[in-house]
Amino acid sequence: MARVAFERVTKIYGDGIRAVDELDLEVADGEFMVLVGPSGCGKTTALRMVAGLEEITDGIVRIGDKVVNELTPKSRDIAMVFQSYALYPHLSVYDNIAFALKIKRTPKTEIERRVDGAARILDLEALLKRKPRALSGGQRQRVAMGRAIVREPAAFLMDEPLSNLDAKLRVQMRADIKKLQSDLGVTTIYVTHDQVEAMTMGHRVAVMRKGKLQQVAAPQEMYDNPANVFVGGFIGSPAMNMLEARIERRDGNLVAALGDAAVPLDDETLDRRPALVGYEGRDIVLGIRPEDLEDASLANGDGRPRLTGRVEIREALGSEMLVHFEVAARQAMTDEVRELAEDVGDDRMLEQYVSGTQPAVATLVGRFGPRSRVVEGETVEVSIDRRALHFFDSGTGLSIA
Repeated sequence: MARVAFERVTKIYGDGIRAVDELDLEVADGEFMVLVGPSGCGKTTALRMVAGLEEITDGIVRIGDKVVNELTPKSRDIAMVFQSYALYPHLSVYDNIAFALKIKRTPKTEIERRVDGAARILDLEALLKRKPRALSGGQRQRVAMGRAIVREPAAFLMDEPLSNLDAKLRVQMRADIKKLQSDLGVTTIYVTHDQVEAMTMGHRVAVMRKGKLQQVAAPQEMYDNPANVFVGGFIGSPAMNMLEARIERRDGNLVAALGDAAVPLDDETLDRRPALVGYEGRDIVLGIRPEDLEDASLANGDGRPRLTGRVEIREALGSEMLVHFEVAARQAMTDEVRELAEDVGDDRMLEQYVSGTQPAVATLVGRFGPRSRVVEGETVEVSIDRRALHFFDSGTGLSIA
């Protein structure tokens, strides 16, 4: 086991594309680090530079205390698990797992010990004689994991290993990989586009955008305190609602004005975010998580600020209800919000961004309690938990603290 460190690591391709830009990141010995971000953000390139599959343009990569920039992949003491499994179709499960050990001329008894141990950990003992074509997708992925385990590497590198699995199997494999990493204690860097995987698996999460590191934190810390608009919008499902707002003083008190509504900024909010006082008279981006919006009829007169909207869609999920509703406010239209819309294929938002037209209504998503009786097409009053609001600078995109 060993730590992995990126020290101002940069990758520039021949056509001038800067895929990774001065990445500084340290993965502690035994840590499970998840690199997450939209397609093209540089996360896979960073992983491949650790593996030795991409040349480093500038900076240093260390595994343990050793600089590995010039080492061949096989000299780096790492094991990589790919999205495609990369199994040999003509070999049995046993021989696929043992392949790298046989190439290294490991003694037969040692190969048997390691393969049997990996098969036991991964529940593959009954499948060792089968060929890959006789396995399910989840079983093939466990074989790929077994091939990595038997090498007993200093670090595991995993490149979107669950992306080819169906949703139900992906949930199970997330738990399996997390438990496996915990049991083995091997330093692991895991790349994914799926922020749910990032939130549920990693000790820490590193969010990347356009080759640059945006934030590194424990999953809950990142969720509760995103460093900027991009992280706030990328982490969370459904995504954070982003609205244009203006900090104003009304009747001696500061409010966040959005469209026809105004959210009072109480002493608790200003104590947590004292810099908001300096934004009086300025536009900001107001972020509201879906779970911080509730059907006001269920809020029992809690005294929270209210929004009034028109219900467009209700999605009853049993334990909760996702409600899409329109309010008289404007959607935030920053570069970060545009990029997030592009990542999820929100054509309506992209069309508004390109045309420069912003309708005077915005669609928000609320995570209501299952007893809500809202009806599509009717008006709903929504309660806002202002203790959990997020405020971002419109120009820099940074969180206002």
